[in-house]
Amino acid sequence: MAKERDHQKEARQKKIAELVEGRSIQTQMELLQELKQAGFDVTQATISRDIRELQIGKSVGEGGRVCYVLTRNRETKRRFEMIFAESVLSADIASNIILVKCQTGMANAACELFDRESQLWGDVVGTLSGDNTFLILMRSEEEARALCQKLQNYIPQQP
Repeated sequence: MAKERDHQKEARQKKIAELVEGRSIQTQMELLQELKQAGFDVTQATISRDIRELQIGKSVGEGGRVCYVLTRNRETKRRFEMIFAESVLSADIASNIILVKCQTGMANAACELFDRESQLWGDVVGTLSGDNTFLILMRSEEEARALCQKLQNYIPQQP
């Protein structure tokens, strides 16, 4: 029962992060409606806890609207982009597994940052890191393909 509750919470928080990143949401009631449309039956109190746990704040967005933003995500995203640009050489898939090749000694750092933001990446089962590579295990080949495309956007193109 607790495991199912944890899975539901993880899925809900992943959806909240997607909604906040992808839309201009101004209030908890708007977020509540979006979650209900996505199939999550939650209360305003639950959303308040999720906002706190995900470190969501408010910021002025497009058109001067004050909207929810992932405050923690901004700094982590900058760090993630910097470390990926400096350390990752390539990303490729085999079925539902993504292999990320890195500069020697950099895979652990890149994988750790990836893990910290796993709620933004889709249905990640887990990761395994070595010295110059790390693996990302996804639930499906389609999700692996989509994530690999996202990761390749962070990798500088080789001449």
